[in-house]
Amino acid sequence: MRAVDTNVVVRLLAADDPKQAKIAREVFDAGVFLSTTVVLETEWVLRDAYDFPREAIAESLRRAAGLPGVVVEEPERVAQALDWMEAGMDFADALHVAGARGCSAFVSFDRRLARIAKGRTAVPVTLSG
Repeated sequence: MRAVDTNVVVRLLAADDPKQAKIAREVFDAGVFLSTTVVLETEWVLRDAYDFPREAIAESLRRAAGLPGVVVEEPERVAQALDWMEAGMDFADALHVAGARGCSAFVSFDRRLARIAKGRTAVPVTLSG
C-alpha cells in the first residue's frame, strides 16, 4: 500500500487537472493510506485555495475515505472532526480536540472554539487566561 500526498487527494477531489485527476484516481483505485496530516492539509487547500464550502469538503473527504482500499489513519478521529466542522467548528481545531480523548480538558485562548465546542465534545474546551 502506498501513502499519498495532499496534492494527489486534491487532484482527485477537485478534478481541476484532468490528466492528474485520472492518475490520482488510478492511485486511489490501487489502495492508499491517508494520514491524518494529509487530511488536515487537504481540508485547508480545498477551503483556502478552492473555496469549497465546509459541507462539500466534508462530503468529498468522506467519499474519498470510503473508497475501496483506502485506509485512513485515525478514522474515528477524522470522522468526528468532520462532523464538528459541519457544525461550525474549524476543522483543525476539531481534529485537535478529537485527538484529546482521555484528557480532562483542551485548553485554548480561542473563545469561539470554546463556545462552539460547548456541549458537543467529550473533552471540554476551557479558556485559559
